[in-house]
Amino acid sequence: MHIASISILVREYDEALHYYTKVLGFELIEDTALAAGKRWLLIAPPGSGETRFLLVRAEEPRETAQIGNQCGGRVWLILATEDFETDYRIYQSRGVHFCEPPRQEAYGTVAIFEDLYGNRWDLFQPKTLTKNST
Repeated sequence: MHIASISILVREYDEALHYYTKVLGFELIEDTALAAGKRWLLIAPPGSGETRFLLVRAEEPRETAQIGNQCGGRVWLILATEDFETDYRIYQSRGVHFCEPPRQEAYGTVAIFEDLYGNRWDLFQPKTLTKNST
C-alpha cells in the first residue's frame, strides 16, 4: 500500500495550478474535466514517486473556511529536497513566503514556508539526503 494522493483545498483550480507548478515547480500529472465544473487535478513534486496532490476546489462554506488552514496553523506537509540551498534560493526568487530563516536541526536543514493559501510546509533536507548520496 501507499498514499496515492493528498487533497489540498483551493479557491480556484487555475490559480492553484499556476502556483504549484510555476512557483513551487511541481509537475502536472493529470487534469480531467468532471461533472458540474469539477476537475480531477493531480500534481506532484518532481521525482516524488507515486504520491500526488489532488487540488480540490472548495464548494461549501465549511470547506472554504478550511482553505489555508488544513492543519490548524501547524506545518502540514514536508517537502524533502536533496539540495536545500538551491531550492531555498529558487523559492525566494519566485516570491515564496518563508516564515523563518533556514535552521539546522539534529535531523537536517529546515525552513517553514506558506503556500498560496497559507498552509504551512517545511522545506527540508534530512542529514542523510544529499545530491551526492545517490
